[in-house]
Amino acid sequence: MKRILSSGLSELVLIATTVVALAVGVLGVASSALAQPHRAAGMHAFGDPFAAIAAVKTQLALNDAQQAQWDSAVAQSKAAHQTARANLAQLKTATQAELAKPAPDLAALAALADDVQQQNMAARKTARNAWLALYSTFTPEQKTIVRDAIQAKLDRMAAFRAHLRERLAP
Repeated sequence: MKRILSSGLSELVLIATTVVALAVGVLGVASSALAQPHRAAGMHAFGDPFAAIAAVKTQLALNDAQQAQWDSAVAQSKAAHQTARANLAQLKTATQAELAKPAPDLAALAALADDVQQQNMAARKTARNAWLALYSTFTPEQKTIVRDAIQAKLDRMAAFRAHLRERLAP
């Protein structure tokens, strides 16, 4: 760290650059957490109730109207995911360009990151609302199937956490 500081970067700029780089990394990881109901439930879908719906699609016996809503919800989820990926790529490019400057404009990067977050949130909410609209058309039997799938997923998550605690215990 001392070598980096002696090359002309102030400690404040180094810290700010590190924070921005970490923020970009966190945003990259967060983008993968968007609702992606087209995936089967599994490790990547922990905590996503819409993935639980996708995992039991065949058991739901959707009618034609529900199937049309399903297809629309999947398309909106994929669009939200693509929007997030494109926005994060834009943020990464802007971050790299700013960091190449002798005095990066961290305020501009923060404003861009806020805009990206708002756009991604709007896309995610649109997709989520499509899934909620579909769920509202379910029969009591279909809702029971979804409830049981979500509960099973929560149980798997709890078992996984317990397994990790057991393995990582000193």
